[in-house]
Amino acid sequence: MLLFNHTSARLARGELSMCGVRARVVGPRASRVFHECPAKPSTFRKYYERGELPIAVKHENRGNSIAWKVDVETLDYHHYLPLFFDGLTETAFPYELFARQGIHDMLDRGGPKILPVIPQLIMPIRNALNTRNHQVMCTTMKVLQHLVMSADKVGEALVPYFRQILTVFNLFKNKRKNLGDGIDYDQLKKEDIGKLINETLQIFERYGGPDAYINIKYMIPTYQSCLTN
Repeated sequence: MLLFNHTSARLARGELSMCGVRARVVGPRASRVFHECPAKPSTFRKYYERGELPIAVKHENRGNSIAWKVDVETLDYHHYLPLFFDGLTETAFPYELFARQGIHDMLDRGGPKILPVIPQLIMPIRNALNTRNHQVMCTTMKVLQHLVMSADKVGEALVPYFRQILTVFNLFKNKRKNLGDGIDYDQLKKEDIGKLINETLQIFERYGGPDAYINIKYMIPTYQSCLTN
């Protein structure tokens, strides 16, 4: 027993040697849960490069924007809205600009066309969040807020998919920046990811119907209702 305890103690200190070679005990690897997962070029990018998207860059004095070659209301939302959502993983110009602004334009004008497409949007939303890239995540959450408020019943239609899209929310919801007296420019741009996650969850609860809160609470136990408090 004494020999065992002595050997165990030497192992714990990394002092045990074998065949004249000192062995060192290596501790567990640091968690990579918050590390970015680079995304492959999106299908959205491939369509754009082949000239198969009805959009172009519009150069203005205040910056670049998107110019539609067709009336947005005439688009096939089952085809184009998931395709633009697929571009949420992009961070390079002009793909990021086209995907982001294209989505907001389609949500502004889609009306009843949006609700039937919800199941097709879950995978690209999940892929974007799983990149763990702060720019991509913040853009995606702003899109989610717009999506929920874009048409009747959209918020309720998202509730069954909370288990697929809220996992990353739970990981990052307490990621806040502490810069002391410094200026947090991300907050000025509304890109404090912790606050943005909480804001998005509150919108989910407000627009998600009677089952929204319990489903949010299941995935994020620390979430506090914005309607009852």
